[in-house]
Amino acid sequence: MMINEINQYLVRRWKRVLYTLLSLLLYYIISFLLHPGAYYWKILFTQPITVIFCDIGLSLLFCILISRFSIFLNKTLNKKLPWTEKTLQRALTQILLQIAGVIVIVLFQIALSMLFYDEECADDPLCDFEDLWMWAIGSIIIGLIIGSINTGSYLIDNWKKTALEAADQRLKAADMKRAVTEAELNALKLQIDPHFVFNNLSVLSELILKDQKLGYEFSENFSKVYRYLLVNSRKDLIALSEELKFVESYIFLLQNRIGQGVNFKINIDKASFGLFLPPLTLQLLIENALKHNQTTKTNPLQVSVYSQSDTELVVENTIIPIQGSVSSSGTGLKNIIGRYDLLGLTAPTIIQNENSFKVIINLKS
Repeated sequence: MMINEINQYLVRRWKRVLYTLLSLLLYYIISFLLHPGAYYWKILFTQPITVIFCDIGLSLLFCILISRFSIFLNKTLNKKLPWTEKTLQRALTQILLQIAGVIVIVLFQIALSMLFYDEECADDPLCDFEDLWMWAIGSIIIGLIIGSINTGSYLIDNWKKTALEAADQRLKAADMKRAVTEAELNALKLQIDPHFVFNNLSVLSELILKDQKLGYEFSENFSKVYRYLLVNSRKDLIALSEELKFVESYIFLLQNRIGQGVNFKINIDKASFGLFLPPLTLQLLIENALKHNQTTKTNPLQVSVYSQSDTELVVENTIIPIQGSVSSSGTGLKNIIGRYDLLGLTAPTIIQNENSFKVIINLKS
């Protein structure tokens, strides 16, 4: 950050120097073109060297004042009256103020010149009122040229900034589309996953034979899970209350399929129910816990979902590593973090130690 500020300062400083030198060059070129037969050009190099340097010094001071005034005027009008809002009004205002400012500077230089030259004023072109109006016009032209250069620089910088912002927005939109597509694919995989379907249908068949009431509840929760996946997987955000209804149905299926190999604890403050999060967030985190840990009756996996504050939710599980390697692409956590980032939300925080794996989710109001 500090390096960028230094670079910007150096760029601004070099611009000031460049504008000043350009003003000085234009001052002599335009003055000569407007009145090449002026007495000033005849005696310019016949005067004492000190007088020549003093003359150039006064001209340089004049050019510094014009360039600084032009930069100040552009900067002020860019804030008060931007080109993008009222273009014609901005143009007329800038031209009139530029001319008025240059006239004030011209009068100031005339006063300095008369004070400096004193008795030699009669030989000075600034005191030759026949040539004075030509010199004043040249000064106004110089001021307008410097103002135009400043304006052009501002418009180019603004165009570049707008183009970069538009490109960034397009990139974010593309990333969002990709993240949403991944979420939809994950939901679709869950819908058509033969293992998921087969396992739950097998459990349903067993429950119908053993306990018809429990079998009916299982089928109801099974349909709720699929209905949620079909209706809500494409949304950017969903209310926490809706996500929890889906998670409860999903947990019901898991508990009846896995049995006592996993324990779920949900303790969420009702004040957070109206807040929002990306759909399938909790389901992906629960699935992630089951995928990377053992679920045995003797040492059940503990999965907790609880409120850390009104706007923060925690999904935490104990760590019981599966023996051997686990096939996982890691898209679940990446998808959640990516979607939070693209939605402009604070990214989830992941905390892991030897005994637990914790993900802190931020809820949107």
